[in-house]
Amino acid sequence: MTRIPPIPYEEWDAEVLRPLTGGRTIPPSNALGLLLNHPRLAKAFLTFSTQLVYRGTLPDRTRELAILRVAWRRRCRYEWAHHIRMAPRAGITEDELDQVRRGADTLVNRAVDELETAFALSDGTYAELAGELDERQLMEFVFIVGAYGLQALAYNAFGVEPDAGMDDAGMDDGGMGEDAVPL
Repeated sequence: MTRIPPIPYEEWDAEVLRPLTGGRTIPPSNALGLLLNHPRLAKAFLTFSTQLVYRGTLPDRTRELAILRVAWRRRCRYEWAHHIRMAPRAGITEDELDQVRRGADTLVNRAVDELETAFALSDGTYAELAGELDERQLMEFVFIVGAYGLQALAYNAFGVEPDAGMDDAGMDDGGMGEDAVPL
């Protein structure tokens, strides 16, 4: 149940959304509708998140796997439903989505799980990540996990529902496989 109703689409302030949209028209979104209840916060957050997601150097596949792992761990239906649709465009397979759900021992899952539980990376995990990512990408990876953790917290706290036509692909079944690491 939505606790703060989203601003109706026809009342959206295009100037507040400009950091994300660049002035182009975008479809309705429950998350953006929520953010627009606080225009200054929305503009600042959209500037930050747009830099990470659309102007960053982190490989799309790595970014999306990290976001999906955060969404799954935090049981964020909105985030999961939104990013599971983006997964194929980033080259993510059904098997990899299953690995995210199960908490399989992959580098991205391990790194996200460590950041979510210890708020740090072990020396071993950091060394593995540093073997695949440059310094800017390492920074972006950590900031992606933190930013999407914050979004999951907000969407869950305010009851943001997936947008019309979006499927949360089993989020309601509680399917955190036996290998998953709950918060």
